[in-house]
Amino acid sequence: MKILITGAAGFIGMHLAHSFLQNKNNIVIGVDNINNYYDVKIKLERIRILKKYNNFFFTKSDLNNVKKIDNLFKKYNPTIVINLAAQAGVRYSILNPDTYLKSNINGFHNILKNAVKYKVKHLLFASTSSVYGANQTKLNREKDYTETPLSVYAATKKTNENLAHVYSYLYKIKTTGLRFFTVYGPLGRPDMALFKFVKNILNKKTIEIYNNGNMQRSFTYIDDITEAIVKLSKDKKPHPNSNGIPFNIFNIGNNKSMRLSKFVKIIENSLKMKAKKKFLPIQKGDVKATCADTSKLFDLIGYSPKTSVEYGVKKFIEWYKIFYSIK
Repeated sequence: MKILITGAAGFIGMHLAHSFLQNKNNIVIGVDNINNYYDVKIKLERIRILKKYNNFFFTKSDLNNVKKIDNLFKKYNPTIVINLAAQAGVRYSILNPDTYLKSNINGFHNILKNAVKYKVKHLLFASTSSVYGANQTKLNREKDYTETPLSVYAATKKTNENLAHVYSYLYKIKTTGLRFFTVYGPLGRPDMALFKFVKNILNKKTIEIYNNGNMQRSFTYIDDITEAIVKLSKDKKPHPNSNGIPFNIFNIGNNKSMRLSKFVKIIENSLKMKAKKKFLPIQKGDVKATCADTSKLFDLIGYSPKTSVEYGVKKFIEWYKIFYSIK
């Protein structure tokens, strides 16, 4: 099976590619622009790990490079395309909206066009729990109202869902949206809470805790994410939505939500260090609480997250200390 993964130097992209590469019958084609939104050193390390496999092929490119992306599809003719490339970050999107419109919408549209042109069997794409926005339901279900995003990032991801639905309707291409919930783990993003908390606690610096620690998140370990995507990619049935269009959306996340203050305590326990804390109000664009209802995904592929937050945090800290040579 030939699998094209965009955003292969990204956190989820790298781990997903690594998972597919365990099967030598798979050919994984990775593409990423390796921008400097965060430490490029981590992105290069991810690609270094993937290049150990003979069945991995990497191209450095932006998704908006029309000619290069077209040539990539033409050369490899992938069976499955998994679009994970995007400008990430809720708060950054408020300050730099143009970057998100170009990368997340225009770039994704280029992938859609090529998926149709080269008759891709299945297109999976990253969305986010942020699309639930101002929705006040305690449990986030795929059928919930998602027309009230609170950040430019969330709005671009909702636009991706709409564009994919249109292309699925027009060209009968099987498309699957993946609404991720607060993914964490080794080789994670430096702009995410776990990375920042561990870094500051080890350096005996103050950590900033928003909404006075009352934020709630479905913290989801990376291995649980990749397992679900691999299983979804192998599913060959169209599974049309209620309108008969071969398009569907699935939550992928921990079905148990945790308060941020408890998450910090788990980090402290794992590090055996106390954090210096500064409690702050909620920031613009942030959603107060997310909790993934994954019953739809379970019914389809039997998915259920297995990893405890305690174990996941421990594994991240182990990686962090090795990567930054901390004893």
